[in-house]
Amino acid sequence: MNINLMGSFSLNLILDLKEMFLYQFMRNAFEAGTLIAIVAGLVGYFVILRRLSFAGHALSHIGFAGAAGAALLSLNPLVGLISFTISGGFFMALLGKKAISRDVQIGIVLAFMLGLGVLFINLYKGYATEAYSLLFGQILGISFSSVKITFWASIFIILLLALFFRQLLFTTLDEEVAEAKGVSLLRLNLVMMFLIAIAVSISVQIVGVLLIFSLLVTPPAIAQRLTSSPVKGMFLAAVIGLLATWLGLFIGYYSPYPVSFFITSIVFSFYILVRIYQKYF
Repeated sequence: MNINLMGSFSLNLILDLKEMFLYQFMRNAFEAGTLIAIVAGLVGYFVILRRLSFAGHALSHIGFAGAAGAALLSLNPLVGLISFTISGGFFMALLGKKAISRDVQIGIVLAFMLGLGVLFINLYKGYATEAYSLLFGQILGISFSSVKITFWASIFIILLLALFFRQLLFTTLDEEVAEAKGVSLLRLNLVMMFLIAIAVSISVQIVGVLLIFSLLVTPPAIAQRLTSSPVKGMFLAAVIGLLATWLGLFIGYYSPYPVSFFITSIVFSFYILVRIYQKYF
């Protein structure tokens, strides 16, 4: 969609925003983008602390395999995406109880479920437009019904994260001590993988399967460099994600290029600037 034909940029920010919000697709994009940026920042902070970046990357690819399967069954690709990310996260948590062996188990589950995805694509004779659009994101094509799904999914994630926050933080800081105290590592691994699976499922609407790191990993990685406080870090990660998403949408409105490109470029630039600042100042 070449949306730069829909308006011209001016130096009046308020006027530009009013013009932008005249369109339903832009309102949907900003609403969904806001929710996803917050959730990705909050969940992503634990992804960084628990060294689960590979899990987030793997679940996004597993989700695409699920979307391909849904297309084969003539279902909404989002149904297959969520189903596969949750089931993939479940097996990863079940097989990789301890952090020391988790990457191996994640890789094994990823390989198997990608194999299923190849089978689904091979069996499908049509062109799965909706499924393939998940590779790069489609934030400007998000419907109001998808915004509602994103809203309730985000509320659920935030509530679940708040409920298990202390236990997740405890097991993150010291698995051995937490287990000795009677904390169930398996239960918390399942909770964490479930949170990542849902966060990934709704985040791909913006940045797509191939660029999921931009919201789930980069803002929390920046936040971790700026503060050692988990609460402040989660808040800061959400704020960075929000700024990048809003700015990316604003620029994308006046450009024919993908919004996901701008969002990923902005968060990457933030990260580089923070690294430079910490090294030389």
